[in-house]
Amino acid sequence: MNPARRRLLVTVTVMLSTIMQALDTTIANVALPNMQGTLSATQDQISWVLTSYIVGAAIFMPMTGFLAARFGRKRLFLASVIGFTLSSMLCGAAQSLEQMVLFRLLQGVFGAALVPLSQAVLLDSHPPEKHGSAMALWGVGVMVGPILGPTLGGYLTEYYDWRWVFYINLPFGVLAGLGLWLFVDETATDRARRFDLLGFAFLALGIGTLQMALDRGELLGWLDSTEVAIELSLAALCGYLFVTHSLTHAHPFINPTIFRDRNFSLGLMMIFAVGIILLATMALMPPYLQHLADYPVVTTGLVLAPRGIGTMAAMLIAGRLGHRVDDRYKIGAGLVLIAVSLWEMTFFTPDVSRSELVRTGIVQGFGLGFVFVPLSTLAFATLAREHRNEGTSLFSLMRNIGSSIGIAWMMSLLAHNTQANHAAFASYITDFSLPLRQAAEAGVWNLDTTAGLRALNDEVTRQAQSLAYLQDFHIMMWVTLAGLLMLPLMRRPVNAGKQ
Repeated sequence: MNPARRRLLVTVTVMLSTIMQALDTTIANVALPNMQGTLSATQDQISWVLTSYIVGAAIFMPMTGFLAARFGRKRLFLASVIGFTLSSMLCGAAQSLEQMVLFRLLQGVFGAALVPLSQAVLLDSHPPEKHGSAMALWGVGVMVGPILGPTLGGYLTEYYDWRWVFYINLPFGVLAGLGLWLFVDETATDRARRFDLLGFAFLALGIGTLQMALDRGELLGWLDSTEVAIELSLAALCGYLFVTHSLTHAHPFINPTIFRDRNFSLGLMMIFAVGIILLATMALMPPYLQHLADYPVVTTGLVLAPRGIGTMAAMLIAGRLGHRVDDRYKIGAGLVLIAVSLWEMTFFTPDVSRSELVRTGIVQGFGLGFVFVPLSTLAFATLAREHRNEGTSLFSLMRNIGSSIGIAWMMSLLAHNTQANHAAFASYITDFSLPLRQAAEAGVWNLDTTAGLRALNDEVTRQAQSLAYLQDFHIMMWVTLAGLLMLPLMRRPVNAGKQ
């Protein structure tokens, strides 16, 4: 077969698996209320549908490098696609909460390797001068999947049934499996490679407990909860033990020499920051629009979808530019665009127009696209080929951990700032407040009845929460700008200017 045609078929195949896994990070979120009713679950219990998937994926993602080296990348990829597809069907057919949580856990375990393996396959199947274009296509699946997930999930739930949120993976899985079987080459295996069980145990327990704490912290009150305090303590202890073990063991689970590559190490730090912005914004905007601006679920998805369009456009442009423009300049331009969009979002009101939402979403998506593609290229530009499977799994893991921390951080700040803002606003509601007296005399508020006072308190809460959202956007703007400080430390590859 023509090498160019084979490369195209390989790209399509891995893109299908990437999109399938990326969609499932957010597509089920909007269907949770419907699942809750069908499965007779409480609000606390239904959250395990998301937690189980996140924890399963986080724990097994670092295993990708070892399993690919031990059994072959193609075999691992094919097994992951088949397992993910079957577990998706089981999720759609689940009849109880216990079944759903178990099947979602399996879905996370099998899906853990899909994104890192797809990135590694694309990097190996394209020559270095084409890595920018390859990472652009890969990034479309990774970045656009979570963005479009709520829109697709809302549509399927509204017009069909929440079970189709999982059944939709079947055609993707079948096509991806066939493509892997026919077009992807197997890699050499290293049967002599030892498995560092203790190192993996420390890392898995640390990541798993951290994800549990982040996912349940806001619900349980963070350190006021014994469960969350224990989980965070275990995460810190296991993290310390893992680092110490890796530096002293002859054959550690993750080879510390991989971090000697400056671009790769800085790339991990930057993708962590990008992860905070990517999903934290998407976690904040739907409730903001639905609860404060009274947008229906489908309309919310439609006004947020252009963010994905901006991301796709920027990725394709960044890929076409290749090495003609320094990747560091593209990353810098993307970070500035993201920061500008977040700054504009700090002026949102509950009456924000749809055109404003679409415009800021496109700008932010464009910025994310211009960061993600060159960052994915630059992080692996100088990394040794034998570290590629391990490196791509760490790259995806850091993005996922960043997303989890970003969502937990922003949601916690939202709740705290809403209370603080409410107290501050309420301090102005006194008998001596001239605007309040004028509003009462005009009939806006009836302060002599319980219903009138309740309505006034509801409005104060609404304004306090609205300001809290804007404060979150402001903090994310500074997190984005902080990423600019790392750019001068990254090196441009020696052959970057060659086509």
